[in-house]
Amino acid sequence: MNLALVTETFPPEVNGVAMTLSRLVGGMRARGHAVEVVRPRQKTEVTRGMTEAGVLDYVVPGVPIPFYSALRMGLPVTGQLKKRWRERRPDVVHVATEGPLGLAALRAAHLLRLPVTSSFHTNFHQYGGHYGLTLGRDLALRYLRWFHNRTRSTMVPASDLKEQLASDGFERLAVLARGVDAVLFSPGKRSEALRASWGAAPGDPVMIYVGRIAAEKNLALAVEAFLEFQRAEPRAKFVLVGDGPERAALAQMYPDFHYAGMRRGEELAEHYASADLFVFASTTETFGNVVTEALASGLVVLAYDYAATREHVRDGVNGFAAAFGSREAFMENTRRALARRGDWPAIRAAARRTAEGITWEAIFDVFERELHAAAGRSL
Repeated sequence: MNLALVTETFPPEVNGVAMTLSRLVGGMRARGHAVEVVRPRQKTEVTRGMTEAGVLDYVVPGVPIPFYSALRMGLPVTGQLKKRWRERRPDVVHVATEGPLGLAALRAAHLLRLPVTSSFHTNFHQYGGHYGLTLGRDLALRYLRWFHNRTRSTMVPASDLKEQLASDGFERLAVLARGVDAVLFSPGKRSEALRASWGAAPGDPVMIYVGRIAAEKNLALAVEAFLEFQRAEPRAKFVLVGDGPERAALAQMYPDFHYAGMRRGEELAEHYASADLFVFASTTETFGNVVTEALASGLVVLAYDYAATREHVRDGVNGFAAAFGSREAFMENTRRALARRGDWPAIRAAARRTAEGITWEAIFDVFERELHAAAGRSL
């Protein structure tokens, strides 16, 4: 099969969505499929022509994404894609972005009568409220529904999101979960030297947050949870891994926190494993790769019961899952985690066992099946 995958975020070092897409691309190539990635060039790139995985790139012009200038979105190059795909006709076009580039890909594919599938990665319509754009939320939802309903299958990362989107009028939905690299993310990456650089002695508990430091991540509640924890454990430390528009203000307000900035690969794995608890109060995730990475790293997870947490965390067994959106429930789980500190070794071991069962091969099976169905083929 010849697959054209259209995305804003590639190669994989850009963010979690790009890492997921990179895995899918690699999995399809390993199964003998030809893959071309259509994307804008990102600011951090230094190479041209091929991705790290050796996949053929088709790079289009791009501009910075509003509110997230570190990433670039592609321009609406419908004619360019139509010409490209007329000369190099793919069997299926998979669109992983709903912006101008994704819309151009959708139009070009329809003009050429190519089958199109899509994936839903980001709750853009929910993000709007965190940036003063509440009035545009309904319009965003209408557009997303229109966009995805023009494809033969929309793949979503979790069953609760599938139910939510179905109730909002989205059609032909399929769950395409996300795996985790349990070799990279592992308790064995724990570093006492790194912990010491945070000011943490061997017995001091460390809480960690990994993700964008931005309004939509509900960091105020994560901070509140840490401060509650610190009142009972004065030597506790809070480490934030990531960057974003709220970092400067947060650092000014809480200078004693450790701000690690962006970390990737082995460095990121070492940061996870060197902590003890993972706190994630976001309510706007479609999945939340960071949750499964924390489980693989053997951390005690504190998060809301939806998306990746709903799929993989059993409350009180391998982490703590609070009722969605309830500040009181989240804070109560923080206190429960503290009260059960003696059980942390068992909880962390259970978290690791859970992650070891989240394999990418099963996910590749689903993706491949959806692509073949869209193309009118059988495996």
